Amino acid sequence: MLTFLGFAMVITFMYLIMTKRLSALIALILVPIIFALFGGFSSEIGPMMLQGISKLAPTGVMLMFAILYFALMIDSGLFDPAVRKILKLVKGDPLKVSVGTAVLALVVSLDGDGATTYMICVAAMLPLYSRLGMSPRIMAGLIILAGGVMNMTPWGGPTARAASALHVDPSDIFVPMIPAMAFGILAILGIAYMYGKRERARLGELSLPTDDIDHSEISVSQFPDARRPKLLWFNGALTLVLMAALIAGLLPLPVLFMIAFSIAMIVNYPCLQQQKDRISAHAGSVLAVTGLIFAAGIFTGILSGTGMVDAMSKSLLAVIPEALGPYMAVITAIVSMPFTFFMSNDAFYYGVLPVLTEAAAHYGITPVEMARASIVGQPVHLLSPLVPSTYLLVALAGIEFGDHQRFTLKWAVLVCMCIMLTALLMGIFPLFSSL
Repeated sequence: MLTFLGFAMVITFMYLIMTKRLSALIALILVPIIFALFGGFSSEIGPMMLQGISKLAPTGVMLMFAILYFALMIDSGLFDPAVRKILKLVKGDPLKVSVGTAVLALVVSLDGDGATTYMICVAAMLPLYSRLGMSPRIMAGLIILAGGVMNMTPWGGPTARAASALHVDPSDIFVPMIPAMAFGILAILGIAYMYGKRERARLGELSLPTDDIDHSEISVSQFPDARRPKLLWFNGALTLVLMAALIAGLLPLPVLFMIAFSIAMIVNYPCLQQQKDRISAHAGSVLAVTGLIFAAGIFTGILSGTGMVDAMSKSLLAVIPEALGPYMAVITAIVSMPFTFFMSNDAFYYGVLPVLTEAAAHYGITPVEMARASIVGQPVHLLSPLVPSTYLLVALAGIEFGDHQRFTLKWAVLVCMCIMLTALLMGIFPLFSSL
């Protein structure tokens, strides 16, 4: 009975959000409550939901302040010098333009917002591609590949979803994955270099009339009044200290981002009204993400509290060949590519991953290892027709969605494989568990 209820609940949830009958936020709250009532757990629903929410509270707090911190850094103009330098260096060389596109996308996508990244990068680079006669498919492909890797940061979304679904610390997922992400970035830069060489051979190196243009006024900040160029060094130092503390694990992630955000806000915007303006400017993004995390607490709380996930894992374990069980982590990494392509991140991380993880536990594979494996497929996920921001990218670039997929998919798979192989070689998650 529990097995049937569990799979029916997951399938119903996935159907409702994939067919857009309900938003993920509403489905995460209502669907598990309805199925818990069907299962006769009416007296236990409240404690189960509260337990699930309380477990995810640190993740929700971390996401809230991480989004606010990086939004504040973009508003203040921290990344403007890097963007200007990139645009100044690329000039009329297709090779530099191609590599510059990848670097720019990697820098801008640090805030975890795909739509913002696409608007900034396309606005900065498309005129260069048009003047040089370079294919905009290269630009769109490099931008989305960079976004796919940077989407693996705790504030990007998938890592937070995996952490909330499996009740593990986001920093325990993200920090060990940094070397693997670095190899993914190297793969993207290699792809950019290859296409840059090809375009240079086809077009040659051109001297543009705008090569000597003044880039001093170019900014990725959408709020000119919020820029703080005089505080550039302070903001840069604060961000470096934050990243170092994050990697070293000096304090829990939510606390680190709360402290860093508070310091940055006071120094950059000492006026109370300015602080309110900065928070209200990004309140929509914060609410959309944190609301989803707390709603997921109800889903995972009921899924675990009713025993559905245990029953589902046992049934899944029964159909998995014994010989494949110890390879569950690498299997999860591989299937994360097609699964997150054909279904939303919410459906995969809240519906499928807990069941795979419970089954993997029988072979000695820990939830945090499964969480790391589950985020490997993100570069492929962004090419899914279920990702709204990807339509924005192709519209801005002026290319067809199908052409974008055909051009980029093979490279997205390559980047995912580079990340997975690096993770396996470094023992970030196991190829085989002997237990």
